[in-house]
Amino acid sequence: MAIIKVQKGTKDILPPEMPIWHFMEEKAKKIFTKYGAKEIRTPIFEATELFARGVGDTTDIVNKEMYTFEKSDRSLTLRPENTAGVVRAFIENGMHRLSAPVKLWYKGPMFRYERPQAGRQRQFHQVGVEVFGIKQATADAEVILMAVNYLKELGLNDLTVELNSLGCPKCREEFKTRLKDVIRPYLPQLCEDCQTRFDKNPLRLLDCKSPECQEIYAKPEIQAVIQGDFICQECSDHFEELKGYLDTLGIKYERNKLLVRGLDYYNRTVFEIKSNNLGSQNAVCGGGRYDSLVKNLGGEDVPAIGFAMGMERLASLLGEKQDEKLTAYVVSNNTIEAIKLTEELRSKDITCEFDLTNKKFVKQLEKASKIAKYALILGEDEIANNEITVKNLDSGEQKTVKRNELDMK
Repeated sequence: MAIIKVQKGTKDILPPEMPIWHFMEEKAKKIFTKYGAKEIRTPIFEATELFARGVGDTTDIVNKEMYTFEKSDRSLTLRPENTAGVVRAFIENGMHRLSAPVKLWYKGPMFRYERPQAGRQRQFHQVGVEVFGIKQATADAEVILMAVNYLKELGLNDLTVELNSLGCPKCREEFKTRLKDVIRPYLPQLCEDCQTRFDKNPLRLLDCKSPECQEIYAKPEIQAVIQGDFICQECSDHFEELKGYLDTLGIKYERNKLLVRGLDYYNRTVFEIKSNNLGSQNAVCGGGRYDSLVKNLGGEDVPAIGFAMGMERLASLLGEKQDEKLTAYVVSNNTIEAIKLTEELRSKDITCEFDLTNKKFVKQLEKASKIAKYALILGEDEIANNEITVKNLDSGEQKTVKRNELDMK
């Protein structure tokens, strides 16, 4: 009978890999909690309309990459990202009535049908933060700082922060018009996606990865528009204020006017954090401000900003972490006594195992030396005298103590 294998674009996270995943999750809880963020867990599938309205029907995610299925005359979609789901939960549960800012963080699987590549799968995991209720640049600065400090806590220091401002809807319209005017003569030469984006969302043209399109967008007359300052005074003041905070905090950044991000809901601040150890696919964090999304999804007019990080990509940078050894391994050919001692230690929150198959002493000691810090030896003499021989498996030292005096803390 043929073996059923894992589906393309998905992978098993096996026990030897789990220490790095636990490490990333524990550091997320530690850092984000310091900033006052509370964890939220949303369903992995939502109404398809949530992503069409939230992420945007001009994005590749909605047009090409979503896992959508029909059930009981409803269209449901496995979440391709979690901002829309968190915003839905924010609205539905009346969190706008809470004192601002409302800071939420999450971790979990996302799903996109795309070509698998290094650090990116069709089922992948993200950790992220969303902050609601603050329109000032202080929130932008704190969110960026939170992301940078999380990455540093993981041990990643070779980082570059790239910033841009997309402006507000009002000033962005003028930029879109100017951009379309200079690109229009080259429209027949653009890829099919860019030809679609030209009318629906011309800002997304700058996010195209096609070398042919990038060559066109590098032309001097197009670059003159891209590199020009189009944002209004209010948006410019917001961006300058943000840069001032980052300068004060010692966060190094670069302005990248081609940075637009791949989702329609962003406005004003957008940012990416890149690792110089990942080659061309070097972004480890992306985020930005989405002040209109809560209202667009039926909520109050609440400003917001957030970020997300791909955990597979982070794991590829962090390498392996050794699983922590058991505290103790009970070595005995008296199965009843071995079970009793093992459970006694487990009840005291001490990690402990014994040999379920009752192998010879020497085999049990061999296994203990590989997976535990201490061997607790229960031979006939120890059992008769109510004692335990404790062997330090690193140093080889051992001593015999009364059973009621055993202290593994």
